[in-house]
Amino acid sequence: MSKTLILHGWGGSDAPHWQAELAAEIAKDYGTVSFPLLDNCHFPSKNRWVTQVKQILLDFKPDTVVCHSLANNLWMWLCEEDDIVEVDRLFMVSVPSLKTKEKTIKAFFPCPLPENICAKEVHIIVSDNDPWVKVDEIKHITSHFGASLTVLENAGHINEDSGYGKWKFIENLVLGRNNEI
Repeated sequence: MSKTLILHGWGGSDAPHWQAELAAEIAKDYGTVSFPLLDNCHFPSKNRWVTQVKQILLDFKPDTVVCHSLANNLWMWLCEEDDIVEVDRLFMVSVPSLKTKEKTIKAFFPCPLPENICAKEVHIIVSDNDPWVKVDEIKHITSHFGASLTVLENAGHINEDSGYGKWKFIENLVLGRNNEI
């Protein structure tokens, strides 16, 4: 059974967000999951988050990482560090634009596009109407990483506000079950 690290974005991903539901589903399936609340999630510091997640990676040693929103940019910053160990699978959901302009999270941007994403297998999942990124930019990022891409129709930022609480598709992908949306 894999060890899954779930990293939330700006403001956290507590219930009924799909990440909280995914963490519960992994635990119900007797999986090993870490779903930490990152420091000061409503006013995040890139340097503190990088330091915190580097320690979690060292201690927990996940083979699967699931990122939502700002956590994707955090992961890209982590990949710029010298000592990040490659994971088997990386799920990047609702990746914001690498040039996002938002005062509260400005330290994360512009975000680098690292040469090495530190994952053997990368799956990017976005919506065609996410207010934080255009699909063309996601296609460029997907191509750069040699990732697989799923584009959902009218799913917004793929969070609880756009109807993504319990989400079978991501649960099936992460848990290796037959895929269904």
